[in-house]
Amino acid sequence: MDPRGLLMLVAILLAEICCVANENLVFPVERRKRSLSAIKAHDARRQGRILSAVDLNLGGNGLPTETGLYYTKLGLGSPPKDYYVQVDTGSDILWVNCVECSKCPRKSDLGIDLTLYDPNSSKTAKLVSCDQEFCAATYDGPMPGCKSEIPCPYSITYGDGSATSGYYVQDYLTYNHVNGNLRTTPQNSSIVFGCGAVQSGTLGSSSDQALDGIIGFGQANSSVLSQLAASGKVKKIFSHCLDNILGGGIFAIGEVVEPKVSTTPLVRKMAHYNVVLKSIEVDTDTLQLPSDIFDSENGRGTVIDSGTTLAYLPGLVYDQLILKVLARQPGLKLYLVEQQFSCFQYSGNVDRGFPVVKLHFDDSLSLTVYPHDYLFQFRGGIWCIGWQKSVTQTKNGKDMTLLGDLVLSNKLVVYDLENMAIGWTDYNCSSSIKVKDEATGVVRTVGAHDISSVSTCFIGRILTFFLLLTAILNN
Repeated sequence: MDPRGLLMLVAILLAEICCVANENLVFPVERRKRSLSAIKAHDARRQGRILSAVDLNLGGNGLPTETGLYYTKLGLGSPPKDYYVQVDTGSDILWVNCVECSKCPRKSDLGIDLTLYDPNSSKTAKLVSCDQEFCAATYDGPMPGCKSEIPCPYSITYGDGSATSGYYVQDYLTYNHVNGNLRTTPQNSSIVFGCGAVQSGTLGSSSDQALDGIIGFGQANSSVLSQLAASGKVKKIFSHCLDNILGGGIFAIGEVVEPKVSTTPLVRKMAHYNVVLKSIEVDTDTLQLPSDIFDSENGRGTVIDSGTTLAYLPGLVYDQLILKVLARQPGLKLYLVEQQFSCFQYSGNVDRGFPVVKLHFDDSLSLTVYPHDYLFQFRGGIWCIGWQKSVTQTKNGKDMTLLGDLVLSNKLVVYDLENMAIGWTDYNCSSSIKVKDEATGVVRTVGAHDISSVSTCFIGRILTFFLLLTAILNN
C-alpha cells in the first residue's frame, strides 16, 4: 500500500476507535470549572436545599479551584432528542425545560446546546393526568378537585429560592445499555418525568451552570432509578467515580463486581443518603468528642452529598480537627483568601508534611482523606484548607455533618438501595469497573468518560480531514 494511503487508513481507524470509546458509559459525565469565589456560595445553596421540603440536588465535583457540575447526555422522545441534565443523587425526579417555558435558559456557557422538550414532537409522549396512579402515589393520595383532563403538576422550591414547576409527561428515555466490554447499545424505557414550564432563581437564568434539567437518582418511587427498577430493567444499585484529576468519571447502574467495596448501613426513612459517623482519627489520634455529636436519631446524621464541593463539620469537631491537622507545622501563618478560606504558604510535599484523616462509620467502614484531598493549591505555593465549619443545622438544632467531594473524589462510591447500604473504596476514576448484567448474569467492563474534554472523536476526524487534504494537494 502507498505510504500516504496507509497513513490515511490508520487515521480513519483511530477516528472510529475514538468514537466507539466515547460510548463506554451508561451515563457519561462531565465536569465544568468554576472560580474559587463561587465555591462556598455554591455549597450554601446546596445546603439550603437540604433544609427545604424536597431532596437536595447533587452534582458538583473536583478540586475547589476547578470544581463544576457533573452532567450527562440522554435521549427523550421518539425520535429521541439529546438533553444535557445534571446528575443528581439526591432528588427524586427527572425534569427538563419544556417548549412553553418563556424564562427558561436559552444558552449555556458549558459549551453545549440547550434543547426545549416538546411533547407534541414526540410520537410516544403522553400527558400524565391527575387521576393516574403515578400522580396519586406522588402526592400520597388523590388530588383535590382532580378531573381526568387535568395534568398532574409538579413543583419544587429549593432553599436558595430557586424553583421549578410544570406537569408530568410519560415518554421514552434512551440510555446506553452495556452489552459488552467497553461497549454499549441504545436502549429505551418508558418513564414519567417533569416538563418544566416555569423556572426561577438560578434555574431560570442563562449562566455557566445552565442545563436542560436534572436527572434524579434519589430513593423515592418517582426517581429514574426506581422507575427503571420497577420495569425490571435494573436493580436499585448505582455507582459513581468522580475524577478530579482528569475530569469526568464513571456513573453506572448495576451491581459492581469489581472492585469489591465494603459498605455501611444507610439510615432508613431519610430523604437523603445518611450514614452513622462514629469517630474521626487524625494522625492515629482519635478526636475526643461528645458521644452524640454525630447523632442520627433525631437529626439528619451525616449526609453523603457529591453535589457539595467541600466537607462541613460541627464547630466543635472542626476546631479539634484543624488543631490536629496543623500540629505538625506549628510555624505556619494562616491568612484568609477571598475572605473565606484559611490558607498558608508551603513549599514542601503536603502528603509528607500533614497527617491523614480517617472517618470511621458503622460496620467498621473507614474513609481515608489524604492531605492532597483536604488541602488544595490556590496558586504558587499557597495552600488552602478544604475542611469547613458547618453553618447548616438539623431540625433539632444540631450542626450538620456534610461530606462532599473533598472526601468523595477519586473514590468509587456504590449506592446499594437493595440492601440499604452505601460503600466506597479509593479508585482510579479514569480506569474502569466491572458491572453485572442482571438479565444474563454476564459481567461487563464499564469505562470512564469525560464529555467535557474536547472530543477525541472530533480530534480524530479533524486529523483524518487534514491527512486527506494533504494527500489530495500532494497529488
